[in-house]
Amino acid sequence: MRILLDTSYLYNLADAPGRLSEAERLILSNPDITLFVSAVSIWEMRLKFAAHHCSGARKSKFDPRDIVAVLEDQDFTFLPMTVSHAAAKLDPPIKHKDPFDEMLLMQAQEEGLKLLTVDRQLIGHKLAIAP
Repeated sequence: MRILLDTSYLYNLADAPGRLSEAERLILSNPDITLFVSAVSIWEMRLKFAAHHCSGARKSKFDPRDIVAVLEDQDFTFLPMTVSHAAAKLDPPIKHKDPFDEMLLMQAQEEGLKLLTVDRQLIGHKLAIAP
């Protein structure tokens, strides 16, 4: 099986891998599963790292460059965002308007992947799987 990780998994892996459920750990450690990380997720992380709350605190404490450095030492396949991904029509479309969710699902659709997510708005989409 080929699985694209939702951005939330990158945060969980960086922040608190011990909080992953047993089902999530089994998926992430299964040698028969190829895990993909999208440039879209890294872009989303960069935007949150660069953004600040009214208090001045960053919206994310994780520098995406550090995340990429850690992932490069792991068994993940990096998935670039391509023109074909950007032009694809998501079938079926999502009801909410989060562009990052839509782009990740389009990549999953175009690359024959499943998106591993715990996002309640995505669970139930034919391209998404929950642990």
